[in-house]
Amino acid sequence: MTLSSLLLLLFAVFSSAAGQIMLKHGMRSAAAAAEHGGGSLVMRATTTPWVVIGLVVFAVSAVAWMSTLARVPLNIAYPFNALGYLLIVLASSTVLHERTSPWTWGGSLMVVAGLVTVMAGRQG
Repeated sequence: MTLSSLLLLLFAVFSSAAGQIMLKHGMRSAAAAAEHGGGSLVMRATTTPWVVIGLVVFAVSAVAWMSTLARVPLNIAYPFNALGYLLIVLASSTVLHERTSPWTWGGSLMVVAGLVTVMAGRQG
């Protein structure tokens, strides 16, 4: 895998995770607004900036992912989604202040250990 392919893959994973965090933050706000002010959750979501930005970032990540798939074998690219999982758990805990159990952290680290195992096997 070339450096440019690796950077594109990492961009796809990081931007996907960022988009998910933005969507969660925006939907939390949209749900609260719909509950307190009435109206449709869908309409509130479509006018919530974090939801709109999150969708744009997620769309950019999808284009980056498709470009990655044109350059990198799927059996190498897909395990990198484990990094996205870890990023989302980390951000949900620190940015969104969601409760995260030791079991979640342990499982997340095991998933990343799987990525390291896949990549180590690829080098050999």
